Amino acid sequence: MMVLSAALLGLAPAAFGEESKLYDPSIKHQPKDGVVRFYGAGGPHTAFQKVADAWKAKTGKTVEITAGPESTWSAKAQADADILWGTSEQSMTAFLETYKTFSSEQVEPIYVRPTIIAVKKGNPKGIHGFDDLLRDGIKIVVTEGAGIANTSGTGTWEDVAGRLGRLDDIRAFRRNIVDFSKGSGASLKAFQAKDADAWVTWPDWPVTHSDVLEQVDLAPERTIWRDVNVAQSPEADPETAEFLAFLVTPEAQALMATEGWVR
Repeated sequence: MMVLSAALLGLAPAAFGEESKLYDPSIKHQPKDGVVRFYGAGGPHTAFQKVADAWKAKTGKTVEITAGPESTWSAKAQADADILWGTSEQSMTAFLETYKTFSSEQVEPIYVRPTIIAVKKGNPKGIHGFDDLLRDGIKIVVTEGAGIANTSGTGTWEDVAGRLGRLDDIRAFRRNIVDFSKGSGASLKAFQAKDADAWVTWPDWPVTHSDVLEQVDLAPERTIWRDVNVAQSPEADPETAEFLAFLVTPEAQALMATEGWVR
């Protein structure tokens, strides 16, 4: 009988019960310190900060937001995170392999946003939709976890390109990819460094980098949506629940909508 290895099966070590590489069992999770601490990948943090600022103006209470590649904040979050946010469901599922105090039952999807095309300011290549990305000479950046980084972009380009069930669309799109970046921040750097023409990403990036990027919407039949979700530690500071309740109020929704987030 043939026995296939995990590598041949393409299964991650976690599928066989091994721990996340970032998980440190020596760290004790003690978030109750009088400060609401909110951790996650970059992107939603700019809209969350607007909400946190509004909440502070109302209550005088501070939310400390830490964003960026998971490796830069993981150890600290294992020690003191009151809330985690996931930039997609697959991202939060990956987080739960590391932050053992949190569980799937605590995860709450709170907003969604659509995939869009980010182009250079002024849109010099005249990109107006998906079909323009298939033209010869168009240089595309996509965001991928590559089995290493935990990012909302993983698989989004393939979902967009394959949305209509046409293999040729995926082939043509893939031929124009000049960089598979591990994370959205890395994608923005690659977009500039490689003089790319398009980046399949989320609306918050052109909003927060309007000096270099411009948004082009995908047609509804090409658009996919992913959520941002939150999980509260069962040991969180008591103010945490108050902030999470405020995060979905009409006032907060208006602030989140400035960067493309809707409920």
